[in-house]
Amino acid sequence: MVKVSIGVPVYNVDQWLRQCLDSIRQQSFQDFEVIMVDDGSTDNSFEICQEYAFKDKRFKLYHQENKGLAGARNTCLKHMNGEYVTWVDSDDWIEVNYLKNLVMEQIRTQADIVSMGFKMFGNGKYYIVGEDISKKYGELQDNIIPKERALADMFNNGEYFLLHMWGNLIDVNLYRGFVCSEDVMYEDTGNKFKLFLQSKKNVGLSKLDYVYRIRENSIVGQANDTKSFNKMIKGRMSVISNIEKLIYYLDISKVEVDEIGEGANKSLTEFLDYSDDWTEIEKNENRNYILRRKKLINDVINN
Repeated sequence: MVKVSIGVPVYNVDQWLRQCLDSIRQQSFQDFEVIMVDDGSTDNSFEICQEYAFKDKRFKLYHQENKGLAGARNTCLKHMNGEYVTWVDSDDWIEVNYLKNLVMEQIRTQADIVSMGFKMFGNGKYYIVGEDISKKYGELQDNIIPKERALADMFNNGEYFLLHMWGNLIDVNLYRGFVCSEDVMYEDTGNKFKLFLQSKKNVGLSKLDYVYRIRENSIVGQANDTKSFNKMIKGRMSVISNIEKLIYYLDISKVEVDEIGEGANKSLTEFLDYSDDWTEIEKNENRNYILRRKKLINDVINN
């Protein structure tokens, strides 16, 4: 059994794919396998994946008709054989000590989940998200992130930025019975919390070895197109659905999170904003929908 299984969902990223896969091959920690799932790409992504599968036996390639990012993750999970799982999105890349730092921290702390900060890259420049995440992790006692704090972060991408599937190392046992919900936007938000619910120990590592690429035609970029009412409302509906799902799971798991109301209400209040490009009908439709869901969610929380 290899130490780490690296899942790489692939869809129409031939422009950036080699940089991603090269960054994995060049890791200072080498006890890994790479599960690449081509999700019905129409560019040269599949051919590039074939090149890496041919020259490095640790790279394993699977092809399927397009099922979306969550569907590709589910296929990755079916073929993983490692003790631990990490994800690298195929348009991102990782620094040379990414795996080494995660594995060493897991050995030191015996954590179920080790999370790491990240840098963003766009327009030829690196960016840090808000306050340096690595500093936030460094402030934690023994690097431990309480489960309640981790779950609270799922609502509005809180202070530790834990909702992403990538940028962490997770015990494969937490993935037993785990299935990514498919055909939803923001699939990270709707799935990551399931892993934290099962974990017994979570730690944060003050490193920034994961590099997230900013690009306009990404799923997040399309959903944040404020001029398009249909795209924006679809994205907001997905986020609200994920919030409702999280509240349900917390309820049946008997896990109390003090910040649950604050986090949910903050997200919903932000969704009351609108674009000047929207018609009055669209503005009212957005407002009525958000206020209706906000009332229903608060009724559940208060009860």
